[in-house]
Amino acid sequence: MRIRAFDDLVLRVLMLLNSPDAEGQMTTQAIAEGVATPYNHVSKAITGLRRLGLIESQRGRRGGVRLTDEGRRATVGAVLRALDDREDVPDCRSPKGDCVLLPSCGLRSSLRFAREAFYQELDGVLIRGVGQGPAAGPATLTLAPAAQRPAS
Repeated sequence: MRIRAFDDLVLRVLMLLNSPDAEGQMTTQAIAEGVATPYNHVSKAITGLRRLGLIESQRGRRGGVRLTDEGRRATVGAVLRALDDREDVPDCRSPKGDCVLLPSCGLRSSLRFAREAFYQELDGVLIRGVGQGPAAGPATLTLAPAAQRPAS
């Protein structure tokens, strides 16, 4: 399962805001520099995160963005699930019309279950754990290289 570039950006913003470097709050410009992404993309991510209640922002001279308590308690799975606006994983439609196999397709439901399993696996990974680095404890996400993972 792959996540979209915007989802990746949202997670990086959350991780940065949770890092010790954030010192409470950061400006959108500082976040853009911190995640090496253009300001306008980060601004859109901030708007989405604010809409989800994961961050709060304050305008003005002493303004900035910071994680809410809900943002710290959120899981990576919940954040990705909230951002996912796709009904189906595969794109069953094209400019020429719907896939001819659509009425009897069994793959779509299997892919939906796989997507949900992906999110459920990430439901155990807290935002407050992923921005802290290796010393954060068991909530950090560490994947072994594919060759070392047990076969399922």
